Amino acid sequence: MNHTTIDTITDALASDLDRAFPDLVVLLQDDLFSGVLRMTGRRADAEDITQETLIRAYRALSGYPEARIRSLAVRPWMWTIALNLCRNRSRSRSRKPETPLPEWYEPASPAPGPEQMAVAADAGERLGTRVAALPWAQRRAVVLRHVIGLGYQEIAEALERPVGTVKADVHRALASLRRELPTEETS
Repeated sequence: MNHTTIDTITDALASDLDRAFPDLVVLLQDDLFSGVLRMTGRRADAEDITQETLIRAYRALSGYPEARIRSLAVRPWMWTIALNLCRNRSRSRSRKPETPLPEWYEPASPAPGPEQMAVAADAGERLGTRVAALPWAQRRAVVLRHVIGLGYQEIAEALERPVGTVKADVHRALASLRRELPTEETS
């Protein structure tokens, strides 16, 4: 792979989109999938939305002039596309919140015992359910911050919101999760 960092990919995309776009996919697809899975709680939806995000990004980039591509903040821009698709998918579903599958939960220990596995799976399922029940603004902010690892500025760009609002959404989400989960699970 010629272009391995997000900082160098914009120049490569501007120079030769067809050659550089696969590098962009390699850089971002895992984070996109992981974050979208946590937003939707459904593997099939996450796969569809991730794929659609990449398709829309390619189509948009192919119509942009080189100068616009070079000035693009690629990660926040891609997340804006993904979050819009998540919101659209959510709107098209029933208004009743669904319990997400805990398929994205990974135990902390590589070889836990049966009791640890049961406790961890239960805790992961409860956390996933609580995250899915958060208001949309809080859920997307906390997932982008604590699951994907974006900085507050990148999240603000992706969500097209002020940094202070993003920080408040993350803070409120974490406070809500701490209130709803027993103390032993949050420590």
